[in-house]
Amino acid sequence: MNVTWNTDNTISIDPPKRTKKLTGTRFASVLGLNKWSTPFQMWSQCTKLYEPPFEDTIYTKAGKAIEPKQIRYMREAYAMDDLIDPTDVWGPDFFKKTWGNFFTHPVLGGMWDALLPSEDWDRTADGLVGHTDAVLEFKTTKRAEDWAEDIPEYYALQAALYAWLLGCDEVVMVATFLSDGDYDRPEDFVVSAENTATFEFSVSERYPDFEQAYVTKALDWWVQHVESGVSPEFDERADAEYLKALRTNFLSPTSDVDGLLAEYEGLCDEVAVVDALVAGKRTRMDAIKKQLKQFATESIGSDDKATFSHGRVTCTLARTVSRKVDEKALKEAGLFDEYSREVESSRFTVSVS
Repeated sequence: MNVTWNTDNTISIDPPKRTKKLTGTRFASVLGLNKWSTPFQMWSQCTKLYEPPFEDTIYTKAGKAIEPKQIRYMREAYAMDDLIDPTDVWGPDFFKKTWGNFFTHPVLGGMWDALLPSEDWDRTADGLVGHTDAVLEFKTTKRAEDWAEDIPEYYALQAALYAWLLGCDEVVMVATFLSDGDYDRPEDFVVSAENTATFEFSVSERYPDFEQAYVTKALDWWVQHVESGVSPEFDERADAEYLKALRTNFLSPTSDVDGLLAEYEGLCDEVAVVDALVAGKRTRMDAIKKQLKQFATESIGSDDKATFSHGRVTCTLARTVSRKVDEKALKEAGLFDEYSREVESSRFTVSVS
């Protein structure tokens, strides 16, 4: 893939023929409404330029283990007997059957967690038929403070997008709050009214102009960046992980030197702060090493090695004998030119003022 690093902190690639959809988890991010990810990162994912390899964490494992319990809780505690989850539609291997997308929209997609169907709802060979009364999204978190006043906006927009794609107006967010210990054995966690809260909203009330203010803007972003192949502006700090991978995989020395220099300068500033904090300790460590070397030199005697230690620190002084060519003698004997050869070397330095 041809990658051009532009001077305005953007990247240009050939417009991709195959892309990843703008899913609910990416939707708020491309609009700049998710503090955990950036539009540049979403562009990298959608264009398949770069995406960090997925690794299960204690949080994702907890979510997978507890979500079925949340669905069961809603069926029992809220009398949602007809609540439908993806396994009811596509079976236990729903991800493999749908490739992580439940919608037919050419750009927008994703996976809803559960649906409350109307009476005319049905599944056919062509997909879902009928109306959906409500979309349910389930979250597990230990950050109860994020939900103290309202649903985090990026979660609300994710659910609103799925509702909009389904022609539905009602959303139910179900948040289960965990403690640190719950992540050790999520399979034993019991969902209850004491640890779970529901948040309901109508898309038309929360977002009166949802299509124009959010959907249209996201689709415009798609045309401007994904279809054109020109990224949004990246941020050296916020996008550091992505930029490091991209510069490793797609380095263009003729066009990205400024970016590398800027990154190096930033790293120097960070290292300088740490060095300043430990400068006195480094000076003392050097002085101690000098004293220890003197002790070892005085103690080695006629031995080839002197070793002494305390705790995790071990000092070793080893005596070696080697032979060195006497260049002066060779020159005086007229043999230096005959038995020497030119060796090319280079020296590269980087300084920051």
